[in-house]
Amino acid sequence: LPFLRRLPAGADLPVIMLSSAGWDDEGRAGRLGIARYLIKPVKQSDLLDAIAAVLGNASGDPPAAAAEAEAPQVDARRVLLAEDGLVNQRVAVDLLERRGHSVAVAQNGREAVEALQEERFDLVLMDIQMPEMDGLEATAAIRALEAEDGPRLPIFAMTAHAMKGDRERCLEAGMDGYLSKPVRADELYEAVESVAASGGFSLLEEAKRK
Repeated sequence: LPFLRRLPAGADLPVIMLSSAGWDDEGRAGRLGIARYLIKPVKQSDLLDAIAAVLGNASGDPPAAAAEAEAPQVDARRVLLAEDGLVNQRVAVDLLERRGHSVAVAQNGREAVEALQEERFDLVLMDIQMPEMDGLEATAAIRALEAEDGPRLPIFAMTAHAMKGDRERCLEAGMDGYLSKPVRADELYEAVESVAASGGFSLLEEAKRK
């Protein structure tokens, strides 16, 4: 852990410790800056709760203060989350619903395009790597279906990639923003709430206008 903290990307990185019973009897986790301490074997629900709590409390505030700070009065957005990872789904949905937004989940890009032809959404959070149709392909399909002179649906990339040029590649594919995974709560809220709560956008309605 001390080595991790010396790395540029690890200085403020939230850490969840998984260990056997008794390791933290003297409160060592808190002194080492470990955000959560879980005793093995860990239940999936406890792990998901810990991940959501840590990502929602990246500032290091006490949990009660963080929960209060995360729930201001905001205009609710209707969000389409295209993500095939269960943990990433649960974390993103939990964070957004705590803020008052509503979320529908698509398991891949194909399902995302189909959902947009059936329902209205204010924006899409689009994972890059998904089965059947990845995020770049799905974005291209959405842009092709949009009316040339109609409104443009905001699409934000969500990817674990941190390689040089990834952000530019997403923007060139027609996306409007880029979020690195694991997603930080403040960055997620900033992206989602930068979009006007306009009542939603449907590709089906745009297709009828053509």
